[in-house]
Amino acid sequence: MGVTIAIDAMGGDHGVSVTVPASMAYLEKHAEDVIVLVGLTDAIQAELDKLGVPQDRSNLRIHHSTEVVGMDEQPQSALRGKKDSSMRVSINLVKSNEASACVSAGNTGALMATARYVLKTLPGIDRPAIASYLPTHTGQVCMLDLGANVDCTAEHLLQFALMGSTLVTALEHKASPTVGLLNIGSEDIKGNETVKKAGELLQASDLNFYGVEGDDIFKGVTDVVVCDGFVGNVALKTAEGVAKMMGGFLKEGFGRNALTKIAALVSLPVLKAFKHRLDHRRYNGASFLGLKGIVVKSHGSADTFAFECAIERAAEEARGGMLEHISEHVEKWHNARQANGGEAA
Repeated sequence: MGVTIAIDAMGGDHGVSVTVPASMAYLEKHAEDVIVLVGLTDAIQAELDKLGVPQDRSNLRIHHSTEVVGMDEQPQSALRGKKDSSMRVSINLVKSNEASACVSAGNTGALMATARYVLKTLPGIDRPAIASYLPTHTGQVCMLDLGANVDCTAEHLLQFALMGSTLVTALEHKASPTVGLLNIGSEDIKGNETVKKAGELLQASDLNFYGVEGDDIFKGVTDVVVCDGFVGNVALKTAEGVAKMMGGFLKEGFGRNALTKIAALVSLPVLKAFKHRLDHRRYNGASFLGLKGIVVKSHGSADTFAFECAIERAAEEARGGMLEHISEHVEKWHNARQANGGEAA
């Protein structure tokens, strides 16, 4: 079944020079879907002309907007002062059901503030969370929150767990994904009071719960890792830094002299496989979970391949019925909680 994706064509560090080619690359693989490029018509059309795209394609539309949100713009300024920005209009298309999802590489704070204001949160969800996939030894892991909520209660962490579990079910078709609560140890007695309380709520829920430590994230111990936005963002940035450092060490080591360069040529197949496995671009696309609509945030500096991966993520969520699954899961949890006299189900 085809889906319609609204693209904030002006967002990100590179704007139309990345978003438009990425959209066309996506449509080459998914001709049944529709892309709506939102932004300054002249700029978008100029890029389409450069790519030689015919103007009569039935699965491609341009939706004009007059404003652009800057990458360093304050969220409230963008929300109140730029109601016709490519970012805001893209989200509006999701709100009006003209699009199944939207993708933007724009300002994260402005995108979250605008999406939350326009779409609102799902019933039973207090705060939306940012979720993304990270590579692991066994495949990949969904981690949330990655920066939307610095301070969280135990209830918020439980809601993140419900949403993360549902996302994995919708995208990976796992009936009972394992959910880990990130802590300084796997034992129940460890962690601050919020994490301890969240652990109790998760143990009392119907989720497939485990306690995990930082080094478990990349082992693939669980399908989902839950934490507050402060911890999640630090963990994500640390992982990105370590990956870059490892790549730099390899490049430096193999380029040291003639012998190491020959060794690099011999090792080329292994190095290519290593690079592919750790290529952060393949995991580009963070989901704003908990909203009444699908919004996917691409990294601002994403190239064409990375932005195409973010579009893929949005389309998978729309096709997988993620919103419906989250709503059903949260409603089930609330009903069970009420039946238990207000205690966690």
